[in-house]
Amino acid sequence: MTSTMNRRRVITASCTLALGAGFLALAPLAASAQAWPAKPITIVVAYPAGGDTDAIARVFAEKLAPRLGQPVVVDNRPGASGVIGSAFVGKAAPDGYTLLMAPSTFTMAQLVLKTSPAAGYDVRSFTPIIQAGTQPLFLVSGPGTPAKTLKEAIDASKAKGGLAYASPGSGSPMHVLGEMFNKASGADFRHVPYRGVAPALTDVAGGHVPLTWMTYGPVEPYLADGRMRLLGVAQAERSPLAPQVPTLAELGVKGVEVSAWNGLYGPKGLPPEIVKTLNTHLNEIIRMPDVAAKMKVLGVLPLGGGPEVLAKTTLADLERFTRVVKELGVQAD
Repeated sequence: MTSTMNRRRVITASCTLALGAGFLALAPLAASAQAWPAKPITIVVAYPAGGDTDAIARVFAEKLAPRLGQPVVVDNRPGASGVIGSAFVGKAAPDGYTLLMAPSTFTMAQLVLKTSPAAGYDVRSFTPIIQAGTQPLFLVSGPGTPAKTLKEAIDASKAKGGLAYASPGSGSPMHVLGEMFNKASGADFRHVPYRGVAPALTDVAGGHVPLTWMTYGPVEPYLADGRMRLLGVAQAERSPLAPQVPTLAELGVKGVEVSAWNGLYGPKGLPPEIVKTLNTHLNEIIRMPDVAAKMKVLGVLPLGGGPEVLAKTTLADLERFTRVVKELGVQAD
């Protein structure tokens, strides 16, 4: 009896030691999963500083840092209409330390760039986190053209010399919208791509390019002194940001509706618990009065919601503009 009891004690002790060793082996994994974030987080913006996407990323970074207990920095990686920065994040480790704040150009750029088959990322492979908001797009005339109405701009585009329009880059919503407008209206606006919103707007304000398709925020400072005019808005209804500006449909150009948006993504395989943490914080941040005020200045209508909202928007744009780009034969200049 004594021998049997001793054997049982040995077996029990061995099992206890084995289980203890197992838990000790798992402890570092559990600690690492619970420790996020344990170091600074980078939000990549695939465009130069100064544009809408960059500004939204910086607002998010400022507000996220104290909530997460780690610095959140913005890293501008411009080039190839956003492909360089987006591809960088797409290849990053899915550990929550490298994220991408992307405009809707994210779904369009590869459709028009000649290098798109090997450009380095697939929008469907990223992890959606949150859609920050939406932005109506306006046709804007600068001091480089005397056109005060949409009709005058269309007429001028058909005259000798024509008119050009600036965009933040090939494959941007503004570029695709410009080509859709040309086909629907009979206008002949020539595309002049830039590397971001800021340089495009600088040349329009300087009178070097007569027109641009642009979101409201960057243009607003130029409206009061008359250096720029809003000729029409490319959505179904007038925008609350500029309710006095008629829609393109009201002005006789129907079926041309394109809006911009911004969203935060992670690489493929970003853990659901990290997505949930970021989404929860950012939904609260978007609704903070000071953040709402900043977004209004940028011309952004806050949206938020779950990751599925951004996922739906991304896939819908990809499907729609794959068809539009093919129909219009839009390519990078």
